Formats: sequence, structure tokens, C-alpha cells
Amino acid sequence: MATSPYSEELRIAIEAVVEASKICRHIQSTEDFAELSKNDKSPVTVADFGSQAIVCKAIQEAFPGDPIIAEEDSAALRLPDQISVLERVVKEVKKLQPAASKEDVLSWIDQGVSRDPAPRTWTLDPIDGTKGFLRKEQYAIALALLIDGQVQVAALACPNLDTAESDDVGFVFSAVRGEGAFVASLSSPNDRRSIQTSDCTSAKEARFCESVESGHSDHSWSSEIAKQLGISRDSVRLDSQAKYAVVARGEAEIYLRLPTKPGYVEKIWDHAAGCLVIEEAGGTVTDVHGYPLDFSKGALLSENQGVIATNGTLHEEVAAAVKNGTA
Repeated sequence: MATSPYSEELRIAIEAVVEASKICRHIQSTEDFAELSKNDKSPVTVADFGSQAIVCKAIQEAFPGDPIIAEEDSAALRLPDQISVLERVVKEVKKLQPAASKEDVLSWIDQGVSRDPAPRTWTLDPIDGTKGFLRKEQYAIALALLIDGQVQVAALACPNLDTAESDDVGFVFSAVRGEGAFVASLSSPNDRRSIQTSDCTSAKEARFCESVESGHSDHSWSSEIAKQLGISRDSVRLDSQAKYAVVARGEAEIYLRLPTKPGYVEKIWDHAAGCLVIEEAGGTVTDVHGYPLDFSKGALLSENQGVIATNGTLHEEVAAAVKNGTA
């Protein structure tokens, strides 16, 4: 880690998502999410805003010239009828930043409003899988650094993810391009160990990883692909980029995000961190046409459609099955 050209970026990224996890865990434990509805009808909570404030503050202070493309902004919190929600966000942030004012918090959140490509930029999803968060299931805090449109650093915190190997709950996954992928407990984020994707070479033995929400991926299309591949094992369904983490550490071999709506364009914050973690663990990530994900266009994966992520050895076979399948 010390010899990496991005060692400081990695350190700050890991620290930021670990701190944000503390806010998310506390709010989830209270069951008082103060949920709002955005223009696209998707939910946003106090935890989304608090997480974004904490992460953006950390990036702004460490790398003041770097723009951030994040999912949220403070517009809804500035409305007069949302003053109680804003006060709750500030209260939660002050648990970690006691000197924070209302304007500080709003300003930190709005550090993430960039939408344009830049030579060096960060992308953040402060809570990926908000519906999973609301159900007290899986969600993630996903942060990545893009250099000239290529993901170079990733930190992916999954506060509710467990493992069969221990009683630990909550992990942070990290990667720097060319240096491998790692995982650590959120309680000991510096105690990182290397992870690798599964060495499974038989599609019949593979395990699917899918979204819980059918609106996020076409489950009927996935079922057709599973039949083509001869897969009979039940799919692992969980929210957020935790799916990327599960494939990266070898507990599933295939993650499909298949378009459910014509013309839908994926957002970079939903995939950048997870994509690098899987690739550095030995896996492969493309869109449904087999093209690499293009993170150089700003906030949108406008040159791509859907996502196929695999352990690597099965990628060509899975991609061929997706191409042959019918939505």
C-alpha cells in the first residue's frame, strides 16, 4: 500500500467510507430514516445525505481540486417544508464532525454536484441500494477515483454484509488498479487481506447474483440465460454493489444487470467502485454487448447498456448466452 502511486487516495477513500458507514449504521438502528422521494420516485434518506456530506468533506479537504460526481444534492433539504429533515441530517453529521454548521453540511453535500468528465474526478454513491437500507438488508457506500475516465481507486463499504468464515458483519472492499483487491472488517479497516474471484470453470456449477428489485434488472431474462447455461442453483439476491463484492470474494460467479426499460442509461456511481474491485480480484466486467464500461463520459455510462460481471473464466460463455437470450 505504501508504494502505490495512489496510496494517499486509497487511504482517504477507505477512511471516508468507513466514517460514512458509522452514520448509516446509527440511522438504520433508530428506524427513523426520514425518507424523502426524489423526482424519479426513488427514495432518499437522512443517511444518504449524511453519508455524502462526510465523504465529500474528506475528499474536498484532502484533494481540493478534485470534482466529485455524487448521486445526491442538497436541493430537497433546502425546501422550507424539509427543515426537520435537514436538522436531523446536521445532527447526525455532528456526531462525527461536532463543529459542523447547517451551511457546512449543505456545502459538503453539494461538493458532489459535478456531472461533467474531468481528467481526475471522484464518483460517489453515498448509499447504493437505498431500498435495501430501508429493509435493513444490503447496501453499500461506493467511492471511486477516475483518472482520464478509467477507475484507478475504489473503496466499497458494505455495512450489513456477513461471511461464512467468521462472525464479522460489515466489510470494506478496496482496490487500486494493478495492485489487486482486498477486504477488511469495518471494525479493523487497516487489516486488509487479498481476495480473488472463484476459479469455477463450469457454468452449470455457477451461482447467479441478482438485484432484489426486479425494476433494477430483468429477472425473466436472467432465468432464460440461466437455462441456456444449465444453471440450476438458486440465485443470490441482494441489493447494491454488495453484489460486486460477493462475486469478487468468490461467493458467486455471475452478476447480471439486464436492462428493464428501453433507453435506460446506467449511472457511473452505481458501478465504478464495484467494477474495479471485481477486475482486480481476477474477474471481468463488460456491458451486455461485451464492451468495457466507459467511465469517461461524465455521470452516465452513455456508451453502454446493462452490465455483465463474472469471475473471469466464465465471461465469454455468459456473454454469449446473454447475446442469444431474448428480453
